[in-house]
Amino acid sequence: MLEQCRHARYVWNLALEQWSMWTRDKAATPGYVEQARQLTEARAAFGWLRAGSQTVQQQALRDFDQAARNFYAGTHRRPTWRKAGLHEGFRIVGGQATRVVKLNRKRARVLVPKVGWVKVQLSRAIPDAKSYRVTCDRVGRLHLAFAVIPPPIPAPGTGEVVGVDRGVTVSAALSTGELLACPGLSEREQVRLKQLQRRLARCRRGSNRHRRAKAAIAKLSARAGDRRKDWVEKTSTNLARRFDLIRVEDLRIPQMTRRPKPKPDPARPGAYLPNRRRAKAGLNRGILANGWGQLVTRLEDKAPGRVEKISPACTSQTCSVCGHRAPENRESQAVFRCVACGHQAHADVNAAVNIAAGRAVSARRETPIRVSPKREPQHATSA
Repeated sequence: MLEQCRHARYVWNLALEQWSMWTRDKAATPGYVEQARQLTEARAAFGWLRAGSQTVQQQALRDFDQAARNFYAGTHRRPTWRKAGLHEGFRIVGGQATRVVKLNRKRARVLVPKVGWVKVQLSRAIPDAKSYRVTCDRVGRLHLAFAVIPPPIPAPGTGEVVGVDRGVTVSAALSTGELLACPGLSEREQVRLKQLQRRLARCRRGSNRHRRAKAAIAKLSARAGDRRKDWVEKTSTNLARRFDLIRVEDLRIPQMTRRPKPKPDPARPGAYLPNRRRAKAGLNRGILANGWGQLVTRLEDKAPGRVEKISPACTSQTCSVCGHRAPENRESQAVFRCVACGHQAHADVNAAVNIAAGRAVSARRETPIRVSPKREPQHATSA
């Protein structure tokens, strides 16, 4: 199985290399048909490549051709290199993808070309798919995923709207008052991870101790990732089933998790001022560990057309009762107390209520409250 992954990665990188060599003064690079012909010649010349499945290698060329088309269409980013140990996998399509036999309720077996019958443990019913993909993660676990788009979750029809405020201390706060926390590593596992990282720093690169320490760290990281994905799937399914409309903040997570720029010291040429790089790194880890982007992505997949993104401007400083906005309203990370009307609530829940209402801060630094246009003007309650 790993040898098939290597062949697919090798063919993909070769196709990418040919595609990247094009310049304006050269002819067009080979397309899929020409690359398939070159692959046949390469398989005849090299035995290690001929030992693999031609279906897997040709499918890698088809996948790259589709990736290049998506890039030119503007729907996807530029194809990148596949690295060993990071991008391990191959795809099976056509009639060979239907060679699946169910053994019992929890197990089945799949006929993989050039490998034979492989037993798999089922996490759900076997779908009617025309292709599947085999991947290997950093821990060495093999996964088989059938290419089937599940149907969206139907709306309950109650007309309820919920606002979701994402944070670091509280992963997701709902406008209903619920506080959801994404599970991560336990305290004991965090201590173990720190010990392994120190051990890895003392190991010589390429040694057996370095390899074992790296594998142990990858195992803990995979455990945290599995828990995060499980929480995201369960939370997104729960929200899609309970509410008709889900409103979230429109956050730019890639920009929020960038490292701070260095600050040159004008008094000392070549030196730099402190820029709180380590504190920002800790904040970035907290944002990524709570699965902000994964939660919204899965909500859009399960509830298409029912997810709205609201501007996050000052939602945590605006009172959800009177609409007064001031930085002094938020006393701490968890306490919100309005200086105008005295309303007190959890800060994240107050922000979630503002998100659910779809409110945006106006130029007068106040959030408009939904009142009747025939109502007489009221005196301001704050200076």
